[in-house]
Amino acid sequence: MRMDALLLAANVVQDNTILILVGIVIVAIIILAIILSFVPLGLWISALAAGVRIGIFNLIGMRLRRVVPSRIVNPLIKATKAGLSISVDKLEAHYLAGGNVDRVVNALIAAQRANIPLEFERAAAIDLAGRDVLEAVQMSVNPKVLETPKVSAMAKDGIEVIAKARVTVRANIDRLVGGAGEETILARVGEGIVTTVGSSESHKMVLENPDSISQTVLNKSLHSGTAFEILSIDIADVDVGRNIGAQLQTDQAEADKRVSQAKAEERRAMAVALEQEMKAAIQEMRAKVVEAEAEVPKAMAAALREGKLGVMDYYNMKNVMADTQMRDSISRMGGSNASETDKK
Repeated sequence: MRMDALLLAANVVQDNTILILVGIVIVAIIILAIILSFVPLGLWISALAAGVRIGIFNLIGMRLRRVVPSRIVNPLIKATKAGLSISVDKLEAHYLAGGNVDRVVNALIAAQRANIPLEFERAAAIDLAGRDVLEAVQMSVNPKVLETPKVSAMAKDGIEVIAKARVTVRANIDRLVGGAGEETILARVGEGIVTTVGSSESHKMVLENPDSISQTVLNKSLHSGTAFEILSIDIADVDVGRNIGAQLQTDQAEADKRVSQAKAEERRAMAVALEQEMKAAIQEMRAKVVEAEAEVPKAMAAALREGKLGVMDYYNMKNVMADTQMRDSISRMGGSNASETDKK
């Protein structure tokens, strides 16, 4: 009985020991996983293998400063392998400022390979200004071709000329910060095309020598104040558009016609109004004559009553009036006969 109890106790102790060891192993694994997730040990080993001297506590400090260590260490390894000397503090400061560290380092490597002088501070400033510094370096090596939209201009003879140009530009790294962009270049080139075509005496001169447009525009230094340098301006296409001069003359003639019609209508309205006034005046005069004629018999009767007019005088006056009416009738009949004879 005593031996069985001892064996049972030994088995219990052995089982407890195994459980404790398993628990210790599990806790150690959890602690190690937490440490490895917080401490970029693999990144530190990669940096040491690449010859980049960076402390493990520096990487832990990046974690505490909420900086992704890989965003700093990988570009640093790339720069070190390319022969560039860039401090970790500069890269970390640029990252904290919201810049793209990897793009800046790639731009510095490309500039070094192309023998273009570019410092880290200027590249970081260009990146923080919102421009693609790597694309700018690539444009310095390989110029970019910009194509303007179709520009409509009118020559002095009134014919519309539609031109399209291709502008070859190269990035000017010294003016990338604060310099105007591609839209300004295209707008200035379009303005130069309009000015050059507008100063031409005839659209035929533009069609015969389109190179004059590019030369005139190129001599105006349109790249001033921009982030680019214009290498060449080539006229890609020139077309003849509408006859704007004739259309303007037609529109002007139509407008003059409408003005004349309005003035004629005004004069006609004034004539009609004057005629109405004349008719009203004549009617008023006739009314006055009728009124006056109505007073004549009254005056004659008064004169007869007062003895101022005799009977013989009245008869003589009636004879004169009858004679006057007869002559008037004869004259009218003669005039009508004469007009009928003329018609025949």
